Amino acid sequence: MHHKKGFGLKKDLGLFTATAAGVGIIVGAGVYVLIGSAAGIAGNGVWLSFFISSLVALFTGLSYAELSSLFPDDASEFLYTEKAFGKRLAFLVGYAVIITGIVAAAAVALGLAGYASSLLNINIVVPLAILAIALFTFVNYWSIKDSAALNVIFTILEVGGLLLIIAFALRHLGSVDYLDFQGGTKGVLSAAALIFFAFIGFESVVKLSEETKNAKKIIPKALVLSIIITTVIYILVAISAVSVLDWQALGASKAPLADVAKALLGQKAFVLLSIIALFSTGNTILISLVTTSRMVYGIAGKLKSIKFLTKIGKKRRTPVNAILLTSLLAVGFTFIKDIEMVASITNFGVFFTFIIVNAALIRLRYTLPKRKRGFKVPLSVGKLPLLPVFGIIASSGLLLSLERKALIGGILLFALGLVFFKLLEKKS
Repeated sequence: MHHKKGFGLKKDLGLFTATAAGVGIIVGAGVYVLIGSAAGIAGNGVWLSFFISSLVALFTGLSYAELSSLFPDDASEFLYTEKAFGKRLAFLVGYAVIITGIVAAAAVALGLAGYASSLLNINIVVPLAILAIALFTFVNYWSIKDSAALNVIFTILEVGGLLLIIAFALRHLGSVDYLDFQGGTKGVLSAAALIFFAFIGFESVVKLSEETKNAKKIIPKALVLSIIITTVIYILVAISAVSVLDWQALGASKAPLADVAKALLGQKAFVLLSIIALFSTGNTILISLVTTSRMVYGIAGKLKSIKFLTKIGKKRRTPVNAILLTSLLAVGFTFIKDIEMVASITNFGVFFTFIIVNAALIRLRYTLPKRKRGFKVPLSVGKLPLLPVFGIIASSGLLLSLERKALIGGILLFALGLVFFKLLEKKS
């Protein structure tokens, strides 16, 4: 997912501020929403699932860092793929990013509804999810100028809630066998494929380049540091969660971290963590809807047949039709109801995109060998960079670890994408 331009960061970001922004982009609803489902799959080994996901994020994050230094202007997955493999695959990657954003908004809205249902002691998940999408669609349409301050506040709340759980769970550490993997290695990998949703956003750190001092040196460092910091927080939260509640209880919970807080500190903590989770999930829904609608708007500008999606509202100066289409599709995905399935379809698109981005870097090392790069991925054999190869292997492994239903759903969505491309190509 891209973060929106206008994230509110001033020019001349240093390493600390760029890293802090990166942590803010990465830490979102994923850990609040999916840690329960992941624990249900991997058991006490869910911490290892977070570690495996972080390696995929790190390998691919370095590829994004080099590609952003190669194409510092208008850097995006669409551009990288077009330069390396041509327009057809570039459209498919752009389509994957859009579908990922739409389905992510739906998955997180279902997560928000789960926390709200537990807080209010009611069970109307889908209507609440639709209400959340409608609310943040209005915010998206109305204005995003003031969202920078909101992002900062929400990030402090999100990270604060996680640190609170870690601090109060310290006395429970060592209470279970953390090498007791439910479902063995396959369970750990399946949970890693699901929980990767919690790392989505790390690729947006490269978009801070234009606002950063000495970006060619600082951005790659900030990207790696933000992944390492969030990984440490996530692993500690995972260890804390299974130390306080058994993995079966976590797997069955609609509000997993709030239930952990309740076990630690009682009902007041449950309410507090539920409210923090609502802010966290709400922030992620808004960012998903904003960035995806802008991506729809951007691609529509390149294809005459969908030019109507570039319409900008006269009063609010926001892309009205792109916002409306994005939100309607997100509402449609909430009817799947199964949050694991929705998140898994999102991750299918993410893993596909990461495979292509890593492959694009490898190809461009051969086709543009003399082009100046502000940052180069370390460890190469001749012109071949090794870490992107590991990134492709790891992303492919996690993609294949998704549930069969998610794989079929993802393949069908991509087949639909190819049909769209053929139709739009003819009309353009």
